[in-house]
Amino acid sequence: MRTKTKIPLAVIGKMSREQFAGVLGGIFENAPWVAREAWEFRPFSSVEELHARMMDVVRRAPEERIVDFLRGHPELAAPRPMTVLSVSEQQGAGLNRLSEEDAKKFAGRNREYFEKFGFPFIMAVKGRDSEEILAAMSRRLRGTAAKEKATALAEIGKITAFRLADLLEG
Repeated sequence: MRTKTKIPLAVIGKMSREQFAGVLGGIFENAPWVAREAWEFRPFSSVEELHARMMDVVRRAPEERIVDFLRGHPELAAPRPMTVLSVSEQQGAGLNRLSEEDAKKFAGRNREYFEKFGFPFIMAVKGRDSEEILAAMSRRLRGTAAKEKATALAEIGKITAFRLADLLEG
């Protein structure tokens, strides 16, 4: 089995803003602006520091941009276009192999969630199965808008940490 070669952090630190955004622009779903803005903080002493800086960029963004950013994430188990990384993550959780009944449950909860909070349900699905994800959706639907926004950003932190760890070395 062939393993994917990781990019050394030192190489990332020497890239131009355009190169940096080209390599890391997809880490944050449909938001290459995060990588472009995080480039300013080079050099990074670790992948964890790079990730922390990227999350800071998101958290410091104006409220409208954060909401647009959250809305740029795909619904889970939805037959809509999504990034290659999201497709892979959702397949890993079995969301592409749902029974018709479970697909209807996901569709209903996705709709309910979006209507309540104004952005899709976001969860790091790596290592999870459809039952765990549905239970989390139900639980989180009982939360407040402020709590759910914070939870969504924390889940994005988990997703993007996994993605950076898969891509970078150092």
